[in-house]
Amino acid sequence: MPAHGAGQGKVATPEKPLNYFVRSVAVIERVGNALGTLAFTWATVVLLGGYPTVLRPFDDFWFATTIVFLEAARMFSRNNKLDYRLFFHTRGALRPLGWNGLVIIVFLSNILNYLRVMIRNKFWQIILGLNYLIFFSMLILTAAISQLLSSGASKLLANKAPRLHRAISLCVPLVAILLLAPSIRRGRHNGRLMDKVTLRNTMNKWIGFHILFLTVLLLTISRLRFQRIIKLVDRALGRKQVFWRRLMLNMCMIAALVMNGTMHDNLHHHRYFVVSYQLSAVVVVSFGNFQIPAAVIRIVLSLLRLIQQDYGDGDPNNPANINLAPSLNIFYVMVLGQGILYVIACTLEIFSFIPRRSLIRRGGFRGQWAVESIDFYYSYALEKCMESDVLAPKKTSLISFAMDSLNSGSPKMQLHGIRIMHSLLQREPTRTRLLSKLTTSPKTMATLINMLDWTSLEGTTIRLFVAVITAEIAKSLRVVTIPGTIQVVSALLDYGNQQKIGNPLLNAIDNQEEKQDAVLNTGNLLETQDHSTSQHAINSEQNLSRCWEWIFECWSVPQEEPLAEQDLLPAVGMSILHNLASCDQENCVEIIEASGLIVKIIGFTDYCRSNTTYSDTQRKVLVKSSLKVLYRLLSVEGEVGITLRRNVSKHSFLLRNLAEILGDSMSTQELKMLVAGILRNLAIDVNTRRAIGHIKLIITRLMTTFLTPDGPSSTDADWLLRKVAGQALAMLAMDSVNNCLVMLRETRYVFMKELTAIIHVDRYRCVAASLLRSMCLHARPELKESDLKELSYILREVLEKIMVVDGAELDILIGLSSQICSAIPEDFFREIKDGRIKDRFVKRLINALNASIEPSTCCPETRRVVLEQAINMMEYDSRYTSCFSDHSMADAVSMVEETALDAENYNIFLGDVGLNEAGEPLSSIVTRAKQLLAIR
Repeated sequence: MPAHGAGQGKVATPEKPLNYFVRSVAVIERVGNALGTLAFTWATVVLLGGYPTVLRPFDDFWFATTIVFLEAARMFSRNNKLDYRLFFHTRGALRPLGWNGLVIIVFLSNILNYLRVMIRNKFWQIILGLNYLIFFSMLILTAAISQLLSSGASKLLANKAPRLHRAISLCVPLVAILLLAPSIRRGRHNGRLMDKVTLRNTMNKWIGFHILFLTVLLLTISRLRFQRIIKLVDRALGRKQVFWRRLMLNMCMIAALVMNGTMHDNLHHHRYFVVSYQLSAVVVVSFGNFQIPAAVIRIVLSLLRLIQQDYGDGDPNNPANINLAPSLNIFYVMVLGQGILYVIACTLEIFSFIPRRSLIRRGGFRGQWAVESIDFYYSYALEKCMESDVLAPKKTSLISFAMDSLNSGSPKMQLHGIRIMHSLLQREPTRTRLLSKLTTSPKTMATLINMLDWTSLEGTTIRLFVAVITAEIAKSLRVVTIPGTIQVVSALLDYGNQQKIGNPLLNAIDNQEEKQDAVLNTGNLLETQDHSTSQHAINSEQNLSRCWEWIFECWSVPQEEPLAEQDLLPAVGMSILHNLASCDQENCVEIIEASGLIVKIIGFTDYCRSNTTYSDTQRKVLVKSSLKVLYRLLSVEGEVGITLRRNVSKHSFLLRNLAEILGDSMSTQELKMLVAGILRNLAIDVNTRRAIGHIKLIITRLMTTFLTPDGPSSTDADWLLRKVAGQALAMLAMDSVNNCLVMLRETRYVFMKELTAIIHVDRYRCVAASLLRSMCLHARPELKESDLKELSYILREVLEKIMVVDGAELDILIGLSSQICSAIPEDFFREIKDGRIKDRFVKRLINALNASIEPSTCCPETRRVVLEQAINMMEYDSRYTSCFSDHSMADAVSMVEETALDAENYNIFLGDVGLNEAGEPLSSIVTRAKQLLAIR
């Protein structure tokens, strides 16, 4: 799927030009309708009602009556959309002839030609009557067949009996050419053979027939689905094969029509008859409904009477004739205007392909589906304009069309609506407007969620695009408003393509059925769906000359990008879960309560799953998706987050899977960063921290990542990965003697040296300081003399930073300085003395104590670590007791005692919930400080 930044900078409302065009056509048609209604009323009330005896029966009376019936038929069918489209609608009044129309005309023209030859001698006396009968019968048959094919019968046959439909489409052009053969023979006249010229002409016709037949035969063979034939056609025609095949077939059909019309050189009346039928058939097949013929009838009838002006009986003394001429003129002018307006509207509609194709390119739509969708939108916009008032503001847009299509209940229209939505989501500002409309339409949202549960093969494509759209909407969706949402999304994860292998001691029946992921074949499904048309829409718009290439380039539709391997339903489903978890904590509650959902998500973290048929790329996509969901869920704050971390940590194979991803050299930095973040969040829990420590491989790989120095070409991603790995180590080392010892031993006791080097880098200072603090606190017996010297080297920088930093960094650095003071007190006090910062340092500690009367969740340990630092200093050297007293330490400690909170007994908060309880309560530390200060 293309990123939603694609297409940025395009026109904000690309459908505006098409909307203006549609309104123009609608206004013209509606004015014509208004004139028709006025003419109908005028004819029935004024003419037929007022002048029934004066109107001449052989022209005006019947002309007016005919026009009234035409208007009545239009008016009565107006409330029935199907009837109105069929008889009197500008949209579809003219349609392209196409190769199907040519084949029909050739087919029936050959039959007509053969019938003429057969009856010419036997029924010569009544040949004129038979001519008219055959002529009009064949025209009616041509119109009926063309309407039948265009009304959807062909598509219905293709859906119900695809093999029969394909066989018919292959054979009909060949049969149409073969029907030329019976009419080609040596001409006879009065029972005698014609001269040599006619003989030569007959041979030429046979040669032309064989050329046509062989050409169509080769074109038919080229459509057969055999590998060798496909390779030969591809080699000969390349990517333009569909275009050239259609072009050559159309040329053959046109040649067959010309040949049919010139079959008998000696019978000019026969040639005229056949050519007349062919021209009439072309016109009939080009009509989509009766709008144009009815408009022509109106124009012809009205012009005949307006030109002649011989109204009434011609008696100037007859009082009934006084207002007859003006009345008829008014009537015929209205009818003439109506007919002209209809013709203009239909003519404009022919050129609607220009704004439609422009909308495709301006809107960034791709593929043959875009052509069909915009055609549907054009019809939708025209109907909206025809329904509302002429001067009323029109609120027709692609967004409203997509939403109405989605709610239509038609799978085909839903597919078009979904794909338009997906395209609109790829760029701003249509993306923002669409999301705003969707989030305020509960009905549409419910329809989207329900469509996620489609499991039929034909619904797979819709399901994938619905999932992508839902993933965007999930960022602002509360699932409690649409019950069952989490269950439907959970079902997307069932398309895991895994083969369940049971325990032979527990399962009596072997289950060898493999659950195939339908989305793996979605790309092929889409490719098959669009192959027959998209190739024509794209490749046919090429030509040899540069002029034609430019024209076709403007006309062409950008080729649709095929679905990539990462377009998998489980991956998109996990993206939905990720966005739902980011939106609202109530969504996280629903995720927790969904049966087996957490287990499904964790199951995709298996980096080396052998029970799937996914490709390596697809497997990595699924792993990444599952890690992103887990990372987001484990970052949730409050009691919900505690429950989530507890549920996730219960999975037996999660830590093993995470270790495999960390250790795989092919894993991307993003994957490793996600794993490190997951481990960091899991390590908040004491029991999980202990379990992670038992897997030394995890700690080793985290340390390798964190201790590897930045190179000159390091990127932001490199720095982020290193920092998150350090955070995970800091969480693992917190209050864990075992984990601290593992870290020391894994680095052969050079860990302290590495950390003291890293602490000089600003971006890693807090992480390194926290790790040093934990090492001094929990692994002091294992620290060597060289390690203590390293601590001494960084002491001055730590003290200097304490003077200038605030917040959580101040907590960490004071905690580190307190542990250094406890580990190497001589060096600590010598640094304070040599640096002449004794008073400044004491004052800084007391100020920090006074400034933290209301501890925050981001730095709950400030007063604890400050008191611990002061206690260590006073216990080592009693002179510092008087120094602290001189700076009002007693008042600050009393204030701590009065305002102490239970929250200060935790050193980590997520939200408003403390997650890691400190060892010694703050009240006990306050008591020790009061004793040293001799406070009663």
